[in-house]
Amino acid sequence: MIWSVGFVTNSILLGVGLAMDAFSVSLANGLNEPTMKVKKICGIAGMFAFFQALMPMIGWFCVHNLVNYFKIFEKFIPWIALVLLLFIGGKMLIEGLHPGEDEEQTKTTLGLYVLFIQGIATSIDALSVGFTISDYNWVMALVCALIIALVTFFICVAGVMIGKQFGTKLANKASVLGGVILIAIGVEIFVSGVF
Repeated sequence: MIWSVGFVTNSILLGVGLAMDAFSVSLANGLNEPTMKVKKICGIAGMFAFFQALMPMIGWFCVHNLVNYFKIFEKFIPWIALVLLLFIGGKMLIEGLHPGEDEEQTKTTLGLYVLFIQGIATSIDALSVGFTISDYNWVMALVCALIIALVTFFICVAGVMIGKQFGTKLANKASVLGGVILIAIGVEIFVSGVF
């Protein structure tokens, strides 16, 4: 592969494709917390962008160095994503159906730990992108990963903002809807990865 407009276009399209799960989770996060501040929105988008860049690079590294081990791990990717998103989505769903006395409790559900798990769960399938960029040298693979991260960042910011808008209108049902969305994403990743 050579440096070209096609390289940039392919990287942008990869970023858009990979960011769809992160967009949906960002939407759910915005629904769950409609009063979210700009700093937190950027933090969410940044976390997803980081993992969407990291996973293809790990995949690329595995293709070039650990290809046999990666092939064994690849069949577990849909299962891992399903379990992580079922856990987070189920927790949001339960909290939405059985709200506690303390309203602040639901606002702290999107802490760094949960965001970290969301980032891994939505980007773990991006490991296989390492196969599609395996003919790139490491600099091109890194630039591709950075373009993917940039695209993901802006798509996730848009997702949170849209979710916030609807979260304000849906108020008490937002956590339930967000949980259902996360569970649906987990099932979709699982079904598309297994079948």
